[in-house]
Amino acid sequence: MGCATSKQFSRSAPAHADPAVLATQTSFTVNEVEALYELYKKLSCSIVKDGLIHKEEFQLALFRNSRRANLFADRVFDLFDLKRNGVIDFEEFVRSLSVFHPKADTSEKTAFAFKLYDLRGTGYIEKEELREMVLALLDESDLCLSDSTVETIVDNTFSQADSNGDGRIDPEEWEEFVKKNPATLRNMTLPYLQDITMSFPSFIMRSEASD
Repeated sequence: MGCATSKQFSRSAPAHADPAVLATQTSFTVNEVEALYELYKKLSCSIVKDGLIHKEEFQLALFRNSRRANLFADRVFDLFDLKRNGVIDFEEFVRSLSVFHPKADTSEKTAFAFKLYDLRGTGYIEKEELREMVLALLDESDLCLSDSTVETIVDNTFSQADSNGDGRIDPEEWEEFVKKNPATLRNMTLPYLQDITMSFPSFIMRSEASD
């Protein structure tokens, strides 16, 4: 499948990927969904010309480097890949990005963040999972902290969140922790998504300049 044009999208996209339908089921407006399709087309044809976003293309969008391995990027890709088939289609792209919209419910952001840290998919966040994700987020931000500082961050966070002291964080404990520490979700909101129809051209220009 080649890279579709906007006209091809409006003619051949399945009903569930129609902008009007997606707008009623996500935090985006119809215009924002249409702008996202332009971004999707660019990302989905940046390496593999098949109109689907592969992990390498996803990493390229996040880090400007398709070969940079990072647990954070891998985990976000896995959560975006709702169909678990190794690629992200347009519907998955919109539905997953919707969580990062400024108008998305805090409960959605909290649940997504929990899944991000629940690396083994057990329904709980273990201390080692928290440590692994903290290290990945530091790497993604190009921050380098000493081992003792990282351990202090992990220990303090875990002791606050694990309120019943059973050695793991369940969804209810996570929800309470986030309420007391709202900064935990600061990376769960992408302000430009609320008006992507205005910010999209400059985003593309920056992306192309890095190619």
